Amino acid sequence: MNVLKVVHLNTYDGNGGAGRASIRLNRALLDQGVESKVIVHYKFGKNPDIGEFNTNLLQKARSAAAIILERILAKRYLKALKTPFSFAWFGRSVLRHPAIIAADIIHLHWINHGFLNPKHLAEIAQLGKPVVWTFHDSNAFTGGCHVRYTCEQFKKECGNCPLLKNADSNDYSHRIWQQKREAYNKLDFTIIAPSTWMQNSIIQSSLMRGKPVAQIANTLETDIFKPLAKAEAKGKAGFDKDKFIFLSGFMPSRKDLHKGTSYLLEALELLKIRLGDKSDQIELVVFGNRNTEDVPEFPFKTIFLGTISDDEKLALCYAAADAFLIPSLEDNLPYTVMESLSSGTPVITFNTGGITDMVKHQQNGYVAEYRSSESFADGMQWVINFPERSELNKNARQTVMDQFSEKVIATRHIELYHKVLPA
Repeated sequence: MNVLKVVHLNTYDGNGGAGRASIRLNRALLDQGVESKVIVHYKFGKNPDIGEFNTNLLQKARSAAAIILERILAKRYLKALKTPFSFAWFGRSVLRHPAIIAADIIHLHWINHGFLNPKHLAEIAQLGKPVVWTFHDSNAFTGGCHVRYTCEQFKKECGNCPLLKNADSNDYSHRIWQQKREAYNKLDFTIIAPSTWMQNSIIQSSLMRGKPVAQIANTLETDIFKPLAKAEAKGKAGFDKDKFIFLSGFMPSRKDLHKGTSYLLEALELLKIRLGDKSDQIELVVFGNRNTEDVPEFPFKTIFLGTISDDEKLALCYAAADAFLIPSLEDNLPYTVMESLSSGTPVITFNTGGITDMVKHQQNGYVAEYRSSESFADGMQWVINFPERSELNKNARQTVMDQFSEKVIATRHIELYHKVLPA
């Protein structure tokens, strides 16, 4: 029997959720006997197992220049809103790479920032190979935005985009939508939606009508992100063993819409008032902040860990925390939630995106009312007062092992690969 050969294409190697997802899936597939390979547009790391399309320094410089130039040019057309938007002016051909030529399946992931624009996507059809595409955000079926919020233009043909300075019915978002429609008419592909929310969005989108969709979640290293005794983990991580530790990810400014920081700040302020004299028993630990100068002022004692690039150190922080806070207003299937649950730490979140595929209300965490700081504070207070926290921790870990473990997710991908392969 021939070994199945799969090549994964992503813009970056582990820089961002999609990069990590493609690498983790690649490892899980290798463990199941698939000949799997990740190739990226721009490689930051030095992992020899990850391939790249740049074969020399000149090509790498050109790729970097295109990434930077697209960002600079975009500022001329976008409003000063912190919502990611890709114009797809630049792209590259991938047809001649040996791994692409040898593959049975081409698996696309996140392909923006000068990698595969509509023109270069369409030409993949020339290879005559099955294409699978995991949607890690909404960009593939919008006229440029990666995060939609309440905008429903993606159900039509985009245009009148709220992110553009000069929005009208034939603005850049509509023209990008048209370019994508033309490309998608030429290229057949099967879509993977990591979450129920993403799958529902795809079904509603005008660009994806008629395209087959399968819902398969991402996976992670459950042998790294694993539970430890809380007191032991706190000691190893340098946290106060006698304090209740809330952990949270990157905290941007109050004005950042996507991450919902303003709601978290309000919820923490409400919690401090409610706890009164007991508020000194709470500490907040934040990782992912690039510096300690441009961060909000929190009402509780806060430890800033900065960016953590070592997964084992990050896993220790999750295992040491008593609860993880994620106030995101829109997210597909964020790894921070999965990593926390896998480490045996319950999660407090808003009812949004694909997070509720992972967090079950009052079973392994708390799902607060959307955009309600008071409800988010209720969630924090609930987990503080929960009588059997060990049960929450156990439920959190079990959720991941049952639904998101490496073998479970690899097997589901392999089944889909065989389904799309020619007889």
